[in-house]
Amino acid sequence: MSLRDERSGTFSGLTEDEAREFHRIFMSSFIAFTVIAIVAHVLVWMWRPWLPGPGGYSALQNGVDYAQAFASSLFT
Repeated sequence: MSLRDERSGTFSGLTEDEAREFHRIFMSSFIAFTVIAIVAHVLVWMWRPWLPGPGGYSALQNGVDYAQAFASSLFT
């Protein structure tokens, strides 16, 4: 059986080994992206929650001032 015959029976045109390798790379990339996205969402939530408390976003101003002072101290 030639490589051409082996590929002609698959929908994607990949051999089984190539498909497994692609799946492994795809899944590891997807998991890494998901972990990075979760970390980014948690950090943004800590900085500015989507659902502020009863005082609204104005109650969060102290946290924003603190973050701004901290960030500016890193560059001075």
